[in-house]
Amino acid sequence: MKIGFIVGLLALFCAQGFAEKSAQDARQAIVKVYTTYALPAYYTPWNIGGPSTRTGSGCIIGEKRILTNAHIVGDETFIQVRRYGDSKKYRARVLFISHTSDLALLSVDDDSFFDDISPLELDGLPETQSEVTVLGFPTGGDMLSTTKGVISRIEHRNYAHSSFSLLAGQIDAAINPGNSGGPVMMDGKIVGVVMQHLSSADNIGYMVPAPAVQHFLTDVEDGRYDGIPSFGIRTGSMENPDAKRKYGLPEESTGILVSYISVGSPVEGILERGDIILEVDGYLVADDRTIEFRKDERTRFSYLSERRQIGESLSLKIFRDEKEMVVNVQFSKATEDQLLVPTERYGVRPTYYIFGGAVFCPLTKNYLHAWGKTWYKSAPKKLIHYYQNRDAIFEDEEVVVLIRVLADDVNKGYHGYSSWAIDFVNGKKIRNLKGMVRQINATDNSDYIVFSDQYGRELVLNKKNALNAMPAILERYRIPSDRSDDLQ
Repeated sequence: MKIGFIVGLLALFCAQGFAEKSAQDARQAIVKVYTTYALPAYYTPWNIGGPSTRTGSGCIIGEKRILTNAHIVGDETFIQVRRYGDSKKYRARVLFISHTSDLALLSVDDDSFFDDISPLELDGLPETQSEVTVLGFPTGGDMLSTTKGVISRIEHRNYAHSSFSLLAGQIDAAINPGNSGGPVMMDGKIVGVVMQHLSSADNIGYMVPAPAVQHFLTDVEDGRYDGIPSFGIRTGSMENPDAKRKYGLPEESTGILVSYISVGSPVEGILERGDIILEVDGYLVADDRTIEFRKDERTRFSYLSERRQIGESLSLKIFRDEKEMVVNVQFSKATEDQLLVPTERYGVRPTYYIFGGAVFCPLTKNYLHAWGKTWYKSAPKKLIHYYQNRDAIFEDEEVVVLIRVLADDVNKGYHGYSSWAIDFVNGKKIRNLKGMVRQINATDNSDYIVFSDQYGRELVLNKKNALNAMPAILERYRIPSDRSDDLQ
């Protein structure tokens, strides 16, 4: 017994010693990221805000690349990085970025930055209760910080940067602003990338888990980022016995009801509303929309599509007309490409068009953010409804919004119009902002342009008068152009 105890104790000490050595070796590959950024002004879309700065963390991986968070370098205008233990900052640039999964790869053109560095390697999905080490540069100091904790759980969480729900790891190590982008290490390898912390609780943080990081790295191997696939469907629970009886599903079977199929969805023409998905890629789907991805661990069934790359496929076992069948789905679109109202956009200037002083733009979540941190309470309810509930009917469909009216004699009586969703131009349904511009251009100069919504509210401008007034309006409000570059 004593010998066994001593051997076990020695093994524990060796393991601790290895972990400490691994953490120490990993420090050499940790970098601090300095970002200068400028946010577009979506309420005055021809403007851009003044420069601001943020810092974060990252780590050096293979092929002389730096792995970090997308939210550290989003909307960047200038990036620098500094190695652990060094005082010199090096100019860096973004190679690839995934705002959906909050990951980015940076490069430094000066190869000396990578001298004498052993790049960190990626591991797999850690088990819950695994001990991990978090490395990074949190606020409150300038030196590298090392904290320890355990993986508390692995499940789907909303990523704050993109608003998408994806697999995430919860860790109880101390995480603060500035830690973002730093690696979560176990046995000398990366098992995750720190992305956010829960401000309403102590020592609860979240990481992008290694499989999601690997998905991103595999995606960009061909030189471009394609995104994370999605089924493009809405589903209903089958937990209620009456629901099962209605569709003829045996009580002992489990699955989820296909309640809506988005336009352009990869399952369009394959699945039908009323189908019940029983299995995805061989995994049984529970009535509550979850699958057991590891023994006694469950998460959303969408995890199985998120593991695929664009162009890959998987199989579904479905129940239709009281019969089981197997269908194959090939993914052709990224999750973010199937939304009527885009979530947060980064690194792009807003699209806008001005006619007779009326300023129009497509509805995006960035525009809703103009109402501040509580935009979901203070923004117009109609616009929030479009963001939360409505699905696109056409693949290129947008919600066109009249942002505001720049006061002038030509638009007298409409100066208070703002945040108004436009449905028709001269009685014709518009699909997007480009379609609105085409419709206006196709109208004779002597005619009227009537903007209206589904409730009959109108804004009427004579086209000739509106065009004649535009030079003075642009000069008065110091606007460089009547439209954004992408509409030129």
